[in-house]
Amino acid sequence: LIALNGGYYRSEGETLIPTGLTIASGEVTGESYGVFAGMLAVNAAGASLRWLAQSPYDPAENLTSALQSFPLLVKPGGELGFPAELEDYQAARRTVIAQDRGGNFLLMIAPQGTFTLHQLSTFLVQSDLDLDIALNLDGGPSSGLLLADPPQGETALLPLPVVILVFPR
Repeated sequence: LIALNGGYYRSEGETLIPTGLTIASGEVTGESYGVFAGMLAVNAAGASLRWLAQSPYDPAENLTSALQSFPLLVKPGGELGFPAELEDYQAARRTVIAQDRGGNFLLMIAPQGTFTLHQLSTFLVQSDLDLDIALNLDGGPSSGLLLADPPQGETALLPLPVVILVFPR
């Protein structure tokens, strides 16, 4: 139903490698980020979004899929996640995965490059979306979100080694 870009990555020659912990079909790659990051975690019970400072990755977890990225834009409870003192004033295309207080996932893209990280964090906290937590995914030219039906969306401007796919139940 939906495809959107995942977390950050690096290039080694022509190979694109995720920089954070990534789990696909139960196979773990990469290193876990620290307390500044968040994680989309999927197991047999479903999906959840969490802050690694409160709930760090445990290799004993039975996750089928996971993706870590940073920074946390909205901390659990709807608190500002990216404060003004960390602002770098770099506006860019942005992609966000969030969960509202009802447990619903929201997938968002700001394709025009108008938000800095602090501005986006502030916007999300002040919005009427009733967000509990929100995580920044890789942005800039990597930002992309495509819907299958009807076909529409914003295409990433670069190849992506990791994407989040949403399938019908």
